Amino acid sequence: MLTGIHPILHGELLAALDRLGHGDELVVADANFPAYRFGAAVVELPGLAAASVVEAVRTVVPADRYEGPSVLLMTAEGGERLPVQHELVSASAVPADRVEELERFAFYDRAGGAGLIIRSGELRPYGNVIIRKGVVNEYEPNEAAR
Repeated sequence: MLTGIHPILHGELLAALDRLGHGDELVVADANFPAYRFGAAVVELPGLAAASVVEAVRTVVPADRYEGPSVLLMTAEGGERLPVQHELVSASAVPADRVEELERFAFYDRAGGAGLIIRSGELRPYGNVIIRKGVVNEYEPNEAAR
């Protein structure tokens, strides 16, 4: 374990996040998402809510703020955002105008191009989000570990 790193972010996951470059996309998926269908690297985080995973990921991965959305949700049946989706948007910590939605099969198509899929233990339907990685601009040192 490392100091200053969210405890959800273990070595395998940190390495996978580090491999993503500017504009690459990652999926944080619910437990029912067909993660292994797409061929991307998959990291399993069973037992964790999707929003908790997004919150941890965002401590080390900036969201892209260039052209296009930073965050994409899977549109729920009926078109209204569900509580789990509101939690995902809140955890992503991006402005509301940087969030868009994709129809379920369009979301799957987009997920097929993701560089990483993190499958959480989220059991609520539509607990899926795509985050586009932004630019890391500068190193901000912390105090030495004690």
